Amino acid sequence: MALEICVKAAVGAPNILGDCPFCQRVLLSLEEKKIPYKSHLINLGDKPQWFLEISPEGKVPVVKIDDKWVADSDVIVGILEEKNPEPPLATPPEFASVGSKIFPSFVKFLKSKDPNDGTEQALLEELKALDGHLKGPFIAGEKITAVDLSLAPKLYHLEVALGHFKNWTIPDNLTHVLNYIKLLFSRESFKETRAAEEHVIAGWEPKVNA
Repeated sequence: MALEICVKAAVGAPNILGDCPFCQRVLLSLEEKKIPYKSHLINLGDKPQWFLEISPEGKVPVVKIDDKWVADSDVIVGILEEKNPEPPLATPPEFASVGSKIFPSFVKFLKSKDPNDGTEQALLEELKALDGHLKGPFIAGEKITAVDLSLAPKLYHLEVALGHFKNWTIPDNLTHVLNYIKLLFSRESFKETRAAEEHVIAGWEPKVNA
């Protein structure tokens, strides 16, 4: 029986998968573990009543596991790993926080209107740290783990949004990061679960202009 998951619908396109990196993270775990699932696309601008009853805070993703709706991508991924241990995706503890500051650094830089406020440099420092860590091909070594599946959607948002709004790209000298991104984005699981670039842009636009 397929597992049920509520994920974000695209802004202005309620029948298309939206731009939530936390939803994509869970979808990636499901795809990598070959767990059958059925997606409910939720218009976060006009949340249906039935969804608010299962997710009172109105947040996605939420997944129905053992007849109970579970929120929070960290919690969901942990339960999926526990109930479906093959293939193993658990990240060794010493690698769990690698790259964890990249997404908040990206958001600050994206929203920044002052080129001299240090937000670009802070993001570059986080990307350099990841570049220095990557020995390959994944964060924990030879096999993909949960930390990679968490970072992949965030790096996708970073590339698309910064390219569109700031004409900014990851520097060519960060070769390990660029190869890592290429590897992640080429996986079938990623292709199956990513939002279209225009929906990523639409998802960030109001926040940038706010």
